[in-house]
Amino acid sequence: MSFVQGKKTIKPQYAIERLYELTKDQDTFITTEVGQHQMWAAQYYKFKKPKRWMTSGGLGTMGFGLPAAIGVQLANPGKLVVDVAGEASILMNIQELSTAVQYRLPVKIFIINNQYMGMVRQWQELLHEKNYAESYTEALPDFVKLAEAYGAVGIRASTPEELDSKIKQMIKSDKPVLFDCVVEKGENCFPMIPSGKAHNEMILSPEDERETKISKAGKVLV
Repeated sequence: MSFVQGKKTIKPQYAIERLYELTKDQDTFITTEVGQHQMWAAQYYKFKKPKRWMTSGGLGTMGFGLPAAIGVQLANPGKLVVDVAGEASILMNIQELSTAVQYRLPVKIFIINNQYMGMVRQWQELLHEKNYAESYTEALPDFVKLAEAYGAVGIRASTPEELDSKIKQMIKSDKPVLFDCVVEKGENCFPMIPSGKAHNEMILSPEDERETKISKAGKVLV
């Protein structure tokens, strides 16, 4: 696993890496929605204790993370609870932000916002000759204003140099926080096993991606 973090845009892997570094010294609970962000959270957030990672796993339940975070926060008052989310998944149950506000549950929603249903886009790129269909979202809400409308705190970071200070601001808040982390749009998540391939034929990196040919039989399986 590797990535190159530039100076202009935030890589999603880097966002998770910085979230870990700034929360590792306290007892932190992580929930996730479903998609690329879920995979990156599993890869780049280094869990040190059991029962700190709440995710729907292979069930693929979009919208799982926020209700899960609310439950975890109720069960662990005073602890830091972060829902690592995608901008598409969080919209499945965003209305539950009102529950967090009503019951004064300071959950943090850390949105990895690439304006795509990222895992769908990635499969369309690799398996369908970049014939993208219904995976891009242009009409997203302003998450900062949406948070404020609910009575929560809205924060946005879009450059690497401001990321740490904004994450610290999120952590210090005693209210529910909706953090809009604007990341590089076209980043793919690896490793992945192409359709029709075996485990020992998984794509490990963008370099592998260019060398790996997806068979017609594999494409039929998707």
